[in-house]
Amino acid sequence: MKYVFLILFVAVMIAVGIYSKKKVNNINDFLLAGRNVGPWISAFAYGTTYFSAVIFIGYAGSVGWNYGISATWVGIGNAILGCLLAWLVLAKKTRKMTHDLDASTMPEFFEKRYGSRALKIATSIIIFIFLVPYTASVYSGLSYLFSKAFDVPYEYCMLAMAILTGVYLLLGGYVATAINDFIQGIIMLVGLVLMVFFIVGHEKVGGLSAGLNTLASYDDNLVKVFSGQPMNLLGLVILTSLGTWGLPQMIHKFYAVRDEDAIKKGTIISTIFAIIISGGAYFSGVFGRLFLDNQKPAVMDTVMPDVLSMALPDWMMGIIIILVLSASMSTLSGLVLISSSAISMDLLKGSLFPKMKKETVMTLMRVLCAVFVALSFAIAVTKISAIITLMSLSWGTIAGAFLAPFLYGLYWKGVTKAGAWAGVISGIVCSIGGFFYFGMKASLAPNIGAVAMLVSLVVVPVVSLLTPKLPEEHLQKVFIDQPKDDKVYSKLNPNNVGSEA
Repeated sequence: MKYVFLILFVAVMIAVGIYSKKKVNNINDFLLAGRNVGPWISAFAYGTTYFSAVIFIGYAGSVGWNYGISATWVGIGNAILGCLLAWLVLAKKTRKMTHDLDASTMPEFFEKRYGSRALKIATSIIIFIFLVPYTASVYSGLSYLFSKAFDVPYEYCMLAMAILTGVYLLLGGYVATAINDFIQGIIMLVGLVLMVFFIVGHEKVGGLSAGLNTLASYDDNLVKVFSGQPMNLLGLVILTSLGTWGLPQMIHKFYAVRDEDAIKKGTIISTIFAIIISGGAYFSGVFGRLFLDNQKPAVMDTVMPDVLSMALPDWMMGIIIILVLSASMSTLSGLVLISSSAISMDLLKGSLFPKMKKETVMTLMRVLCAVFVALSFAIAVTKISAIITLMSLSWGTIAGAFLAPFLYGLYWKGVTKAGAWAGVISGIVCSIGGFFYFGMKASLAPNIGAVAMLVSLVVVPVVSLLTPKLPEEHLQKVFIDQPKDDKVYSKLNPNNVGSEA
């Protein structure tokens, strides 16, 4: 049965790619779906990009094992801070300002917001370099589950996923990605609910109450509200929740949303989606010790694959495989799209070859999509580190560099060019420096990323208060007042361009 589910899934993904190809006529369509994405697809695109195999395989099993029931705080943080507050604080302002500045990517936003082409070049390179290990962590997470379910070498699993991602993304760009995200989101919701039901109801757990009692017999800290490691738990929440505020593949969804009404609805939908998916994933991981009889495995990333193989019947395993594949494919497509655009649009056309034809940019973007998939696949097959470490390094570095300059840049006119540079540099130094100093330790990786973000949030305003302000004329072009009626704004600004800036 699981083979049937897998074949159907692949067929649907490719069919969506072929269908979407007809709707992609220019770069704006390929990258932003014409900035006309409705609430349901926007919310599902955000959620499915957020939660990948890194969550279901790496984090759920490892965090659940180490923190017990308090691991569910990470899921709650993802829903409230990573989704609800992110949409409330960022979505409307991001959509408006990127429309006004005619910015399609985060590096392009930085250039036009701060008047710095050098900042665009630097952030483009950062995106391409540090999204590669994150993508590799997604491949690795899925390979563990596929190897367990189909008894085939993990390299073949990752290669197949890389090819499938490349095919439908190259065909339909963000149009294909958004449609597939909606389909995949539905699969994830159904699969997650069933997964929790089978795990909690399994004889190894014996129901919620019995399962918690068994965990308490192993270690009282496993059933404490905040575990015995509250600071490490807080680091995880900050990294995986606040980190989304500075990740270009997440912010990208706000660029493409249709209007303010879609934002209001998308906020609710996205939050509910996160509560079910992230909360359910971490809750399931809590019971990993019970299935493995409290015997810690040599590789923590194998906890959830082992649990699922024991807890689920064959037909249900097929659904879970599609669930994790769905989460991973949506995340991968978002990462690949953002990374390829960073090089083709921001670095090459935007900085080095401004006269490059649009057709050439489209071709180059597709080629770079393939290159990025190949690079991340190459890193993944080397199995250089644990999933949780790869993900933490990528999230911590990119979010540490981008979160503060982006967030302050949306709301505060007082952010200076030097302040933005200081935020980018401090975030990178803290993240990379932390990994060099402490080593690639999975236990410390989330804390290093969290510190990088918090340091940048402090550094940007401090440096901005001490350095020359941007010209008032420039700020007036950036902070354009928008009529309250979004429909009126659309009529006044039909091409979604605010000024010559």
